[in-house]
Amino acid sequence: MKKTGSVYSAAGVDIDAKMNALKNAKKLIQSTLTAGAVKTWGGFGGLFQAPGADTLLVSSMDGVGTKLKVATMMNRHDTVGQDIVNHCVNDILVQGATPLFFLDYIGVSNMDPGMIAQILKGLARACKQNGCSLIGGETAELPGLYPPGEYDLVGTIVGAVKKRDVITGATIRPGDVLIGLPSSGCHTNGYTLARHALLEKAGLGVNDYLPGTKTTVGAALLAVHRSYLKPVTALMKTVAIRGMAHITGGGFPDNIKRVLPATVDAEVDTAAWTPPVLFRFIQQAASVEREEMYRVFNMGIGMVIAVRAADAPSALAALKKAGERPRLIGRITRGRGSVTLMY
Repeated sequence: MKKTGSVYSAAGVDIDAKMNALKNAKKLIQSTLTAGAVKTWGGFGGLFQAPGADTLLVSSMDGVGTKLKVATMMNRHDTVGQDIVNHCVNDILVQGATPLFFLDYIGVSNMDPGMIAQILKGLARACKQNGCSLIGGETAELPGLYPPGEYDLVGTIVGAVKKRDVITGATIRPGDVLIGLPSSGCHTNGYTLARHALLEKAGLGVNDYLPGTKTTVGAALLAVHRSYLKPVTALMKTVAIRGMAHITGGGFPDNIKRVLPATVDAEVDTAAWTPPVLFRFIQQAASVEREEMYRVFNMGIGMVIAVRAADAPSALAALKKAGERPRLIGRITRGRGSVTLMY
């Protein structure tokens, strides 16, 4: 009987392309495995050694969002994997946790082995940089769900922290100060507004230079979401961190509020730093109110750390030694759990 081509492939799903892409990435993925990872390949679940009884697991899940549209426009997919790993690392870091392992989900309209290889390269690079094992994931070809040429990227992270070292924000008190760590750009939030401002309102293309810079619009928007693991880990060895907020969707008001006790307020002095050109141009191009800018974007500060005022000099010194450019950006006062931005 004459062999015919795959009906499933003709309908839009190429199983062989998927399996070949994963097979080609095997060595890359296995290079991320840390001591706790059980070295298996191709199973239905990833295995990892459980921490001790005095340790808590901390998990988080997020997606890259419409930053992926910029990646597609640029035909560059090696940075978005780093974005999602670093984003998730920061989310558990604010509770004092260090990453153990990571799982990814890639949903595509049609299997493009080259694109998948780029995404996995970014995932593996960031996992290695953060000491995190990439132990599993799912790649799904769904031509009836995703528009042609587009995809989604989601990640789940699990980390660990000793029970005695959990950071909750509960010990934040009046008189504490807030330290801000610089971001690398929009990170993974606000891209619907950023694209509207830059590509629609300003009429720029991804290969045009962002006014006032020597960077293209595409490169500025694809700047990798920073991981704060190394500098914050160094800081933890120096002073007691009272609370941390990863400035993501919701900006300063919503994210700092998540770690404040009900008896205090946070005052953020926006004059303590100058937002990068990218944010200033977005605001101008789309006529965005200042308050909305600080709620949608990180405005140049990606992590906020609360410490005792007496510990501030040591904290700043430790962060600078770790290669950071920290700034004192606010203080804690008596209140009712609200965040005020001082302009």
